[in-house]
Amino acid sequence: MYSALTKKFKFIVLGLIIVLSFFMAAQIVWADGISETMSGLNQTATGGFGNEVITKNSDLPSVIGRIVGVALSFLGIIFFVLIIMGGYMWMTSMGNEQSTGKAKDILLAAIIGLFIVLIAYAATRLIAGIFV
Repeated sequence: MYSALTKKFKFIVLGLIIVLSFFMAAQIVWADGISETMSGLNQTATGGFGNEVITKNSDLPSVIGRIVGVALSFLGIIFFVLIIMGGYMWMTSMGNEQSTGKAKDILLAAIIGLFIVLIAYAATRLIAGIFV
């Protein structure tokens, strides 16, 4: 029984990875002509926030900020998948103590990982605020 669940779980995770890969590839392709297509968004942002969404000159701190933002988005997706995976394992454990314990360990590890990422992000923002 556990072997069948493991195969099904691996199939689901592989399917999620493939679907997410297609979405990420589509974003890279769409980013090619983004400056022309987002002029309306820039006008709205200028009126609402007083600055442009897309800047013409990218300095090192803004590039690093974008990279950190993308990395945190990716980590958020990983956290979401782990929570779904742990919940699914817990629901399908059917009272099996070993499966329930494994599901609890996955959920706990996901929550601790998210907490560590948030602390690292807060520390980075604090240090960047001091030096910039």
